[in-house]
Amino acid sequence: MNAAANTTDETPTHDDIRLLTRLVALAVLPFLAVASVLLYVFAGETEALFAWTIDPPLTAMLLGSAYLGGIWYFLVVLRGRGWHRVKYGFPAVLVFATLLAVATVVHFDRFHHGHISFITWACVYAVTPVLVLVAGLRNWGRDDGRADDVDMRIPVGVRTLLIAVGACSLFAGLALYAFPGLFLETWAWPITRLTGRVIGAVLTLPGMVNLWLVVDERWSAFRLLLQAEIVSLCFMAGALVVGGGALDWSRPATTLFVAVIAASLVVFLGVYIRCDRGRHPVSRRQPRGAARR
Repeated sequence: MNAAANTTDETPTHDDIRLLTRLVALAVLPFLAVASVLLYVFAGETEALFAWTIDPPLTAMLLGSAYLGGIWYFLVVLRGRGWHRVKYGFPAVLVFATLLAVATVVHFDRFHHGHISFITWACVYAVTPVLVLVAGLRNWGRDDGRADDVDMRIPVGVRTLLIAVGACSLFAGLALYAFPGLFLETWAWPITRLTGRVIGAVLTLPGMVNLWLVVDERWSAFRLLLQAEIVSLCFMAGALVVGGGALDWSRPATTLFVAVIAASLVVFLGVYIRCDRGRHPVSRRQPRGAARR
């Protein structure tokens, strides 16, 4: 009997997305969809509809923007091919979900206990960090570093720019999360310690993704993740327009935050267009350096 006859569904396949990973994506997507609608469309109704009252609505829309990018990402995980194309999103989701889980415990008194939204929120953030960690670890070794058939090396200058943006976003997010009280009087719009930590968690997402460019130059490993980031940034820009009345332009942080969101959207779009147009056929027999020349 030949080897092919002994192959089962559990046989490791190069760069495949495992069933558990897809099931995690499937489980997370309904929550993201409902939360996105509640936070972005009904941002002014969180007292009645959401797990806790978020004021001003701009903060709710910002969190909703992150969830909308998450929908894009997890749809790719659910339906896509190629683990290396999505794997760097899992550490980012793990950090984000863990930070929100901790914030829920720390600020437990701020939530609408007994409300279906809070029960759902608490359940999701109790189990999501564990599921994402387990799925990510079980799938991590399926990427052997090979490039896609059509791929490219991300130019050093572009990588450096994205790493710098990611590092700044991660640093700002962690600082806001760890010391929200320091930002209550200086942030671009009114925040509480809870909403400050939520915004900080959102800011860690691009940072946790972009820093992986230090060790991986394949465009295919970041192409779909950059799409998700662009989706989030588009909705964040929309939130600043719709909810801009909450912005306090007397604070320097306001101009800085708006400028950073606008600049990041332009930069990410430019990088995406440049790198996508630069793809070329690559030998699948070559490892990670295959797309480097």
